[in-house]
Amino acid sequence: MLSAEEKIIKLKEMYENCVLCPRACKVDRTRGELGYCKLPAKIIIDCALAHHGEEPPLSGRCGAGTIFHVSCNLGCIYCQNYQISQTSMGQTFTVEQLADAMLDLQKRGCHNVEPVTPTPQTPLIMEALSLARARGLKVPFVYNCGGYEDPEVIKLLAGMVEIYLPDFKYGLENVAVEYSTAPGYPVFALDSLKEMVRQVGDELEIEKGVAKRGVIVRHLVLPGQIENSREVFRLIKKEISLNIPISLMSQYSPTPLVRHNPLLSRRITKEEYRQVLDFALKLGFKNLFIQEVNEHKLTPDFNRENPFE
Repeated sequence: MLSAEEKIIKLKEMYENCVLCPRACKVDRTRGELGYCKLPAKIIIDCALAHHGEEPPLSGRCGAGTIFHVSCNLGCIYCQNYQISQTSMGQTFTVEQLADAMLDLQKRGCHNVEPVTPTPQTPLIMEALSLARARGLKVPFVYNCGGYEDPEVIKLLAGMVEIYLPDFKYGLENVAVEYSTAPGYPVFALDSLKEMVRQVGDELEIEKGVAKRGVIVRHLVLPGQIENSREVFRLIKKEISLNIPISLMSQYSPTPLVRHNPLLSRRITKEEYRQVLDFALKLGFKNLFIQEVNEHKLTPDFNRENPFE
């Protein structure tokens, strides 16, 4: 079995022929070659903060220690966080600086450390985590990713990640290709989730209302894509477990890029959300984080510079 140090070395070697995600661009990021994510072999973040808007076991009373990394290996056309995920510009951190940021979040009382969209930057993030652990980081590490993961990379994270927080965006490949140009998404999401469950189990260990270990799968209900959501639940039931906690999200908001899309230009309806929830319950899923649906803001004001402020 490889040590944490040996795993980090193997991860960092992937920068030279990048296969950190299923796109397998095979560019040498150490020499400045850029693949789909447009990132060099560096840590680039937007901000780090105590985030109170995550699922209750992650946010707790003091917030999740969220670190927003720029760029993403998906590039969804409707991305709810596009200002950060669809840029490669941000603050460049050294491994030592990121370790200090993790320790600072712990000092501020955050219940965990949670990098958002870590996939393209995983090698140096894990090196920073190892350094932070050596310097006294005790809170759980949450791997918050988009689900388009290579299970062989996830295997290298065993023993270093306490909580996995993957999206499972698509059960239907045609939707994944149309909205995220992500061929094979359902298979990669399922296989990587199997590996996550192998490492940390199919439930969520909670102490005093705060998650300590396990997995939460996020699924965002998209307007007009009920069958896509149903297929996500079918796959998880058939291939993994009914015990997995699933956060069924309703907060989809149309962004400027999809203002003319016949489906994505509106919010979801209460009926759409209810249909997906009822289907999940009928299949036997019980560990569901449920949100209310707000139908009052169906059309954002695209004339404003930031229509969602």
